Amino acid sequence: MSRPMLLVFLLLILIITSQFEWREQVKSEVELSPNISQKQQQISKREEAVKEKEKSIQKLNELVRSLREQLRQCTSTNETTNGSLSSLNENVIEFD
Repeated sequence: MSRPMLLVFLLLILIITSQFEWREQVKSEVELSPNISQKQQQISKREEAVKEKEKSIQKLNELVRSLREQLRQCTSTNETTNGSLSSLNENVIEFD
């Protein structure tokens, strides 16, 4: 009778210790999951920041293109005006 009681006792000890180990594993997994979600949130925030920077870069590129076009228009207008003024000056000189 003592041998079966010893086996039952050992079996109970084995079950109890395995339960403690299982609980520790679950706790460690639970502790890791918030870290993983925090990392995912940080990654998503960084991705959003990159997207916003890309949008602002695109806007700046569009502004640069627009300003270049305006500069071309101004220089062509300026050249036309200077050409007209030089021909007027030539006419005035000839008139004198």
